[in-house]
Amino acid sequence: MSQRRGSDQQPQPQRRILRTQTAGNLGEAMMDSEVVPSSLVEIAPILRVANEVEASNPRVAYLCRFYAFEKAHRLDPTSSGRGVRQFKTALLQRLERENETTLAGRSKSDAREIQNFYQHYYKKYIQALQNAADKADRAQLTKAYQTAAVLFEVLKAVNQTEAVEVADEILEAHTKVAEKTQIYVPYNILPLDPDSQNQAIMRYPEIQSTVSTLRNTRGLPWPKGHKKKIDEDILDWLQAMFGFQKDNVANQREHLILLLANVHLRQFPKPDQQPKLDDRALTEVMKKLFKNYKKWCKYLGRKSSLWLPTIQQEVQQRKLLYMGLYLLIWGEAANLRFMPECLCYIYHHMAFELYGMLAGNVSPMTGEHIKPAYGGEEEAFLWKVVKPIYDTIAKEARRSKDGKSKHSQWRNYDDLNEYFWSVDCFRLGWPMRADADFFCQPIEEIRVDKDDEKKPVTGDRWIGKINFVEIRSFCHIFRSFDRMWSFYILCLQAMIIIGWNGSGKLSSIFDGDVFMKVLSIFITAAILKLAQAVVDIVLSWKARRSMSFYVKLRYILKAVSAAGWVVILPITYAYSLKNPAGFAQTIKSWFGNSPSSPSLFVTAILVYLAPNMLSVLLFLFPFIRRFLERSNNKILMLIMWWSQPRLYVGRGMHESSISLFKYTTFWILLIASKLAFSYFVEIKPLVGPTKAVMQVHVRTFQWHEFFPQAKNNIGVVIALWAPIVLVYFMDTQIWYAIFSTIFGGIYGAFRRLGEIRTLGMLRSRFQSLPGAFNACLIPVEKNEKTKKKGLKATFSRKFDEVTTNKEKEEAKFAQMWNKIISSFREEDLISNREMDLLLVPYWADRDLDLIQWPPFLLASKIPIALDMAKDSNGRDRELKKRLNSDNYMHRAVQECYASFKIIINVLVLGEREKEVINEIFSKVDEHIREDNLLTELNMSALPSLYEQCVELIECLLVNKKEDKDRVVIVLLNMLEVVTRDIMEDDVPSLLDSSHGGSYGKNEGMTPLDQQFHFFGALRFPVYPETEAWKEKIRRLHLLLTVKESAMDVPSNLEAIRRISYFSNSLFMDMPSAPKVRNMLSFSVLTPYYSEDVLFSINGLEKPNEDGVSILFYLQKIFPDEWMNFLERVNCSSEEELRASEELEEELRLWASYRGQTLTKTVRGMMYYRKALELQAFLDMAKDEELMKGYKAAELNSEEQSKSETSLWAQCQAVSDMKFTYVVSCQQYGTHKRSGDARAKDILRLMTTYPSLRVAYIDEVEETSKDKTKKTVQKVYYSALAKAAAPTKSIDSSETVQTLDQVIYRIKLPGPAILGGGKPENQNHAIIFTRGEGLQTIDMNQDNYMEESLKMRNLLQEFLKKHDGVRYPTILGVREHIFTGSVSSLAWFMSNQETSFVTIGQRLLAHPLKVRFHYGHPDVFDRLFHLTRGGVSKASKVINLSEDIFAGFNSTLREGNVTHHEYIQVGKGRDVGLNQISLFEAKIANGNGEQTLSRDIYRLGHRFDFFRMLSCYVTTIGFYFSTLLTVLTVYMFLYGRLYLILSGLEKGLSTQQAIRDNKPLQVALASQSFVQIGFLMALPMMMEIGLERGFRNALSDFILMQLQLAAVFFTFSLGTKTHYYGRTLLHGGAEYRGTGRGFVVFHAKFAENYRLYSRSHFVKGIELMILLLVYHLLGNSYRGVVAFLLITVSIWFMVGTWLFAPFLFNPSGFEWQKIIDDWTDWNKWISNRGGIGVPPEKSWESWWEKEQRHLLYSGKRGIIVEILLSLRFFIYQYGLVYHLSFTKSTQNFLVYGASWVVIIFVLLLVKGMSVGRRRFSANFQLLFRMIKGLVFISFITIFIILIAIPHMTFKDILLCILAFMPTGWGLLLIAQACKPLMQRGGIWESTKTLARGYEIVMGLLLFTPVAFLAWFPFVSEFQTRMLFNQAFSRGLQISRILGGQRKEKDRSSKSKE
Repeated sequence: MSQRRGSDQQPQPQRRILRTQTAGNLGEAMMDSEVVPSSLVEIAPILRVANEVEASNPRVAYLCRFYAFEKAHRLDPTSSGRGVRQFKTALLQRLERENETTLAGRSKSDAREIQNFYQHYYKKYIQALQNAADKADRAQLTKAYQTAAVLFEVLKAVNQTEAVEVADEILEAHTKVAEKTQIYVPYNILPLDPDSQNQAIMRYPEIQSTVSTLRNTRGLPWPKGHKKKIDEDILDWLQAMFGFQKDNVANQREHLILLLANVHLRQFPKPDQQPKLDDRALTEVMKKLFKNYKKWCKYLGRKSSLWLPTIQQEVQQRKLLYMGLYLLIWGEAANLRFMPECLCYIYHHMAFELYGMLAGNVSPMTGEHIKPAYGGEEEAFLWKVVKPIYDTIAKEARRSKDGKSKHSQWRNYDDLNEYFWSVDCFRLGWPMRADADFFCQPIEEIRVDKDDEKKPVTGDRWIGKINFVEIRSFCHIFRSFDRMWSFYILCLQAMIIIGWNGSGKLSSIFDGDVFMKVLSIFITAAILKLAQAVVDIVLSWKARRSMSFYVKLRYILKAVSAAGWVVILPITYAYSLKNPAGFAQTIKSWFGNSPSSPSLFVTAILVYLAPNMLSVLLFLFPFIRRFLERSNNKILMLIMWWSQPRLYVGRGMHESSISLFKYTTFWILLIASKLAFSYFVEIKPLVGPTKAVMQVHVRTFQWHEFFPQAKNNIGVVIALWAPIVLVYFMDTQIWYAIFSTIFGGIYGAFRRLGEIRTLGMLRSRFQSLPGAFNACLIPVEKNEKTKKKGLKATFSRKFDEVTTNKEKEEAKFAQMWNKIISSFREEDLISNREMDLLLVPYWADRDLDLIQWPPFLLASKIPIALDMAKDSNGRDRELKKRLNSDNYMHRAVQECYASFKIIINVLVLGEREKEVINEIFSKVDEHIREDNLLTELNMSALPSLYEQCVELIECLLVNKKEDKDRVVIVLLNMLEVVTRDIMEDDVPSLLDSSHGGSYGKNEGMTPLDQQFHFFGALRFPVYPETEAWKEKIRRLHLLLTVKESAMDVPSNLEAIRRISYFSNSLFMDMPSAPKVRNMLSFSVLTPYYSEDVLFSINGLEKPNEDGVSILFYLQKIFPDEWMNFLERVNCSSEEELRASEELEEELRLWASYRGQTLTKTVRGMMYYRKALELQAFLDMAKDEELMKGYKAAELNSEEQSKSETSLWAQCQAVSDMKFTYVVSCQQYGTHKRSGDARAKDILRLMTTYPSLRVAYIDEVEETSKDKTKKTVQKVYYSALAKAAAPTKSIDSSETVQTLDQVIYRIKLPGPAILGGGKPENQNHAIIFTRGEGLQTIDMNQDNYMEESLKMRNLLQEFLKKHDGVRYPTILGVREHIFTGSVSSLAWFMSNQETSFVTIGQRLLAHPLKVRFHYGHPDVFDRLFHLTRGGVSKASKVINLSEDIFAGFNSTLREGNVTHHEYIQVGKGRDVGLNQISLFEAKIANGNGEQTLSRDIYRLGHRFDFFRMLSCYVTTIGFYFSTLLTVLTVYMFLYGRLYLILSGLEKGLSTQQAIRDNKPLQVALASQSFVQIGFLMALPMMMEIGLERGFRNALSDFILMQLQLAAVFFTFSLGTKTHYYGRTLLHGGAEYRGTGRGFVVFHAKFAENYRLYSRSHFVKGIELMILLLVYHLLGNSYRGVVAFLLITVSIWFMVGTWLFAPFLFNPSGFEWQKIIDDWTDWNKWISNRGGIGVPPEKSWESWWEKEQRHLLYSGKRGIIVEILLSLRFFIYQYGLVYHLSFTKSTQNFLVYGASWVVIIFVLLLVKGMSVGRRRFSANFQLLFRMIKGLVFISFITIFIILIAIPHMTFKDILLCILAFMPTGWGLLLIAQACKPLMQRGGIWESTKTLARGYEIVMGLLLFTPVAFLAWFPFVSEFQTRMLFNQAFSRGLQISRILGGQRKEKDRSSKSKE
């Protein structure tokens, strides 16, 4: 959601940070050269050079800056650009200072100084690097050439000033530099200059062959006077002929080369060395690129312009020309990219011109060779083709008045694009006619243009909307899904008829009379058909101008035929009845009473149904339907035309028969359940009571009844049935929730979800993990067989355990596993100890002939085995059995023995010792072979041997020389233990090798040096100490010493979740991995606007009002990760972190990785790159390198990267080819120039990740060329930047500055953001993406190393048909919501979201086949979407939820969306109630707009019946059902109100329908089922159960209820209802930025009031009044439990809607906060509004803003608003007759009198306010007396009323309940008629009345909250409920500290 706002937010005024530093102080020079006004962009490179040379020669730096100043003056002499004058002044001040300091230090003249410096620079930097082969040197050289060019420019200027000639050698050097500067331009991925041919990526034969094919320009007619360049290619020719921009050509050249090379690599993997581009690769790309274009040509009946030559040699060139032309058009089309068929139109004509030029055609008009219509001069294409169309889009966007105009008044992107769906588009001509109707604006528009002279206006030629008009109306819900509504209505009618007649049993339908009556549903069907036809005509009226004759004809014929059937069917029905009653009799009397014939009606029905029979047939055979829809045969087109108008999209969308069967079964079961439930539980039981009620005749009424003679109590019947009918229409949603839970769960289980969900499960299956790794993640070698698929494979997925001889497999597993574990360590999820326990040895140990499992499986096994052996007492078999039963223990023992053997052999060098040792080992081995180890050796001495072993290993760990003697003693001890205690028999070789061995022979003393030392010759310290050796020692030490079991490793919950999900996913069904070189290439695109990139230290440590800083909060929420972090950076406390900048940086990163920042997203996405490098290494490494391991390759990457042939360079190259990451930081240019911290942080990201690319919209001011005019115009560019090589300060190696460099700058026709900010942002950057897949990632997402390893598997899904009909175009990926731990609300939200992105989407994709695209991490088929309008839609307002429209578009254009569960991406969600509500409001607004959209209409009509049902239920149906849920409550309560007030309830109190109405209870129970969130809870529980076990699901559910989840869901029900309904009625949908911070702050009462007043509080109070009236006056079945429950459910809703915001507000019940809130609220409510006063500051401004939607709503909206307001007048009408002194009369005058009272009070208030204005100054006393009088008379009237008619307290209450709603109703009507009120001068009084109401409402809400805040335990309870344990404890402590701080502050102040 990064940036929908583009155009809504004015960029903040740019802060110019103008530093004035002295020459020596380089302080913050980094951004110094970047903070330049946009009109002086050209001087930035000179300032960069000045910074670079400053350290070595300050004078030259001064001269550069001086030259920059002069150039700035030349560029903008009048300083007309923004910020230019300030900039020049600051630069001048700096120059004056620097001049003094640098003059002193200079020895020669300036000219000599700079000449010498230039020569020195040239020698040192350019000649030294001349033949740079590798990447890094190439970058440095590029930079050096640029610097040299700038220096020469300055040098020339200085020499001119001093009139000195430039030396020849310098000129010579400069010529070379100038030449090279042209060639060495910054490049993106492929360096295409001649000197870079031996870079690793350019050595790929596929790339070489593509490049050489592109450079084949034989036979192309170049324009006259064209200068040849080296390496010219086909695209250069296209540029010369058609006038494309240079950078666009460069960008698309790389795009095309990579595309072709990648396809070539993938298709034909055998690497032939001769570079020749394969034809098949070309054909494949061409087919994809032009599929839509060819379809368009076919649809419009035109020949395509793709003509291939007959000569085989030219075919490749021609194909490349066509493809190049398309990409160049697309690359420069800017906002036209949203209009794919408009691009087809442009391409159609330009390709035709291309063909004409190549064929040498001669123009019949001029007799010359054909030339392109628009010529080939610079930027011709942009200004002559793109700009006119762009201007039309921009004008229409302006007419939308920022989305406030009605949709029907302006053309959005879809309208403009659909103009090109009809043959009429060719009227535009080529070259396009400026007066074509496409470009025409409406008349009022034309008159407004001030610049033009008064044009003669010739009729309105605005073509208006095209094909569809989006009109705000609830009719769209019926219109889009008319088949579904007709079906429901007919079923309801049939069920009521069956229930009403006969026995009520279903079998009674076969009774003749009943059957005849049931057949009357066809009459209803005909009426509904007519309604649909009329609605169609009404809603399409405004598109009539652009409609073709056939479409209009169809609309008229449809309406006429429907009207015909509405006449025919009732007549034939009347004649078919034997003894017709009522209406049928009347009809008969009109048409003559001829005898009845039943068969007539049946015949009519059969004729009526004939077309439906045909559609059923087509439904059963979808392939016929697909063929018919795509066919261009005239007769078939006529047949299809009647069923639906022919459209470019939405044809042939039908799925395969198997899919059809699956979703049809699902829906038939669901509908059967729903109808059975409705009939037997709701309709049938209500029929009897209704009949009874209709027979009673009530005589006495309690109010003035207007229709006392009405029969059948029809009002009562409506009151009874309305809630039930509403629930009938709504409960499909409930049934869908139930069925989706069941089916989703079954599908999930079949997909093997949750098989490994705990560490225990992981351990038990770890042995088959390496096998799974190799099966899934390692490409299959040619000779291996692939894995089996099928039913058996689904039930059992066994992987062979890896045998020890498969060294390569084991090594590959180790590399990947360790990479995952080390990424856990880098993310601080595990500690160092845990990492050591989890790692597998990196370096495969060839001497150990066994698999080395990670130590966490083997931990504590050795000490336990020792204990067992010690206690075995020779019971050999038992010990063996116990050892073998634990496989890991067995392995641990084996490995320790084998490792030990190796270590001793390495240490001991002496011959005699070796002999002894070998003898011992061979004996032990022999015992092992003979299986008598335990009987032959004495095991009880093992512990002492163990202690010695541990000591030896500890010495080896330290590996210091001082320990040598200790090692000798240890070895001797070990020898002694083995020979004396363990082995019973002697070791022969030991006997003759004792210390001296010759004591007896010689009495003398042998000199020291001749003494024989046993273990004298040791290799200790071990040297060289390799990594492999260190690792072996470490591992052995862990195996021996870890005593406690490592059952809880890793202990971090997130680490457990990730590792178990990852391990589980390997057992799921996924495509096998290709090699990296053969995989599909892909890009990731992230739109970013202005969110946090990286938290600043200041932001992290600044406490909020509770004294809680973000850092404190994060430490409390992630305590273990904080400790792991401190361990990683070797610090013990937070204070140490502040010691150095590096550590501070680490701290910022640690915090940012736990927020929702850009840094987190970028790190996550760059894991793809790391994964690819690792996988490329595993693919390409030879055995030897493989055994050394990837870590070795990474460690040597520095040396390796120098050589371009090294394995590392190749891994880098292949990763570059396969993966690109573009972040579209829309405002990066502006941020950079204003010195914004975000720009620095983004630059830091680019430096950290060199392959990251940043695209941004550069807004540059250019002064006009005409010097006399002082004008500045804005020019917009789409730019792509990367990090430049770091600038080393000359003569020293320290880095001065790291800057970015621009790779491409493509000029745009105007501001890029015309529609929705985010889609426009994506669209401008999409031209810089590469590859065949495109993953759209939002700013709030994250990714994981282990998931990235599966990306190449996922991309393989594009290559297989998933339903047998079409390839996928969007691959859905599941998400994990990572913000659940923040607070209880965040937890509910994340659970709800998780269930949607897992079980919900799983079902949508399969079997329902209606998954669309819901936000990100989906992977798009890039070429499919490039040619069909991009990855989102961008029209203002209508495409508010831009993402889902990409899914709609994909489906309508015959795409296919799938969902895959074996890979996941992290996602953040909103965490506080206000943020969540804003988010839900945005989604509800978006759904309201979808309801009106053409996409939903087309899907609703072009899907078959069952897929249409799925589409409805899962898009707008969900929101409409929510609306019906709330309406049910209203209907029920207003029905009851009518019954009570009219007295009917009393009159009918004996009737069962009133007293104990079971069906009504069921209906309301269904309503509350939805209300408290059960719809969400069911799938949620199922998913948690599947993935984490059903016990967890149950405990989670209970916990959620305890944390008041029901309150949250009931509250969000209100949000959805309000915003969805309001959008449909009045519009006002807008993007609501929620901010993604951590919500630990308290929202003020006024803020909550502003946010929820209209959506919840007003409605809550209305329901409360209804319930109060009901409880005061109603007397029906008070005691019935069921009824109590129903009212409790509604009271619960009222309470929730009124008080949830305060309940979920942190510190909402703290007394101090309450007092602050009260003062704030008072200030807000009493502030005057006015121009420029924001709604946050004044109630008046807020109130005006709150009803702004009514201004744009139009007449229909206002009428509906007024009609809805009338309900508030019922209360007064009814209640005035229930007062104790009016009970006896039902005269209408009572009601009249009540109005007199109201008018009197209003006049009094008005009089008072006028009086206050007029008299209070001059007649103060008089005015006071009048006020006193009024007060006294009020008191008097009050006393009289109590005294004479005995007015009671109940009466007072009833009066308030009667008159308050009336006032509110009047207010609403006044607001709707604001213009009238203002004319009548009553608007101010309306405002006063409104303020009075708001104050009353505020008090009503505030009092209970304040009362609860008195009790301190309430606040405690609330904190406990909202936050997790650790944080709430921390919060209490911090509050205490905060209190102490405040006390201190107070005392210190008082002392002062």
